[in-house]
Amino acid sequence: MPSSPLTRLTLSNTALDLRLALVLLVIIVVIGTGGLMLIEGYTALEAFYMTVITISTVGFGEVRPLSDGGRVFVSALVIVNIGVVGYVLAAFSYFVFDGRLFETMQYNRVKAKIGKLEGHTIVCGYGKYGQEIVNHLRQHNHPYVVIEEEGEKLQPLLEADDQTLYVVGDATHDDTLFAAGIERASSLITALNDDSDNLFIVLSSKDLNPRLRIVSRAKEARARQKMIKAGATHVIMPEQIGGFYMATLISKPGAIEFFSFITNELSGDIGFEELRYDQLPERYRGKPIADLHLRANTGVNIIGHRLGSGKYLVNPGPDTILEPNASFIVVGNPEQIGALRRVCELS
Repeated sequence: MPSSPLTRLTLSNTALDLRLALVLLVIIVVIGTGGLMLIEGYTALEAFYMTVITISTVGFGEVRPLSDGGRVFVSALVIVNIGVVGYVLAAFSYFVFDGRLFETMQYNRVKAKIGKLEGHTIVCGYGKYGQEIVNHLRQHNHPYVVIEEEGEKLQPLLEADDQTLYVVGDATHDDTLFAAGIERASSLITALNDDSDNLFIVLSSKDLNPRLRIVSRAKEARARQKMIKAGATHVIMPEQIGGFYMATLISKPGAIEFFSFITNELSGDIGFEELRYDQLPERYRGKPIADLHLRANTGVNIIGHRLGSGKYLVNPGPDTILEPNASFIVVGNPEQIGALRRVCELS
């Protein structure tokens, strides 16, 4: 699996490269140790010790008196060391005072947490739609990783929640998707402004994880069918949905206002849940709705039946049986939904 840094936002290009400084320091230690062993016949430990005290300029005495050749070699080592140590100190100081030390620590923390995730959702793009998506996932305590190419957009999110997991990079690149743990993710939402980018992400994601559930944003109607063919589970056209919503507010205001109330979880106390066949305990499978006693045991109501073909039936009858690859749509308040989760062990 390709490796990739999680973020390139704060690791800016600079002439002071800490890795180069460390490499130079190791090189001069190796040269000094090897040279003293060869010229003076020191043991490896003696030569290493002599090299370290020479580089550090602590001023301790020689391990053994040096020959003329040894003195010339050590003198040259001291001269070269002045430049190397100066570079090392400058690079380390820049690394600390510019904040890069803490940013690298943050990068390692985020990388480790993403590496432990499984069944999470990847959100591609933290624009106005991405922000709403993330807010919803946070409210439902659903694990997620945000991918955003412009790292500055993530600053408000990180200030509000420093535990947020993110990758700064181009979501159309496979290494960026791997950095977000796509092989272990359960779903992906791509909400970029460009339809071609969203289509490319759908193609790449489905190839990297065929089991992935993908929701994509689309601006043009012609892009919708292409995304579905590419592997998107759902394609959302926000402008179309917004226009339909506004028009329906004129023709059926009461119904729409009620729907807004029950879906606005910040002010309402009603929520929805999808109950899939594979989430039903064994004792409930093959039984009609009347024998499930979900309302009596949890308080929820079944208001929809999603068939294996993808079609929906509203208010299924009491004799309806949930088949494989199908699901029930239930409604209830948070306590009732919680009871349903406990009964059916919903994830």
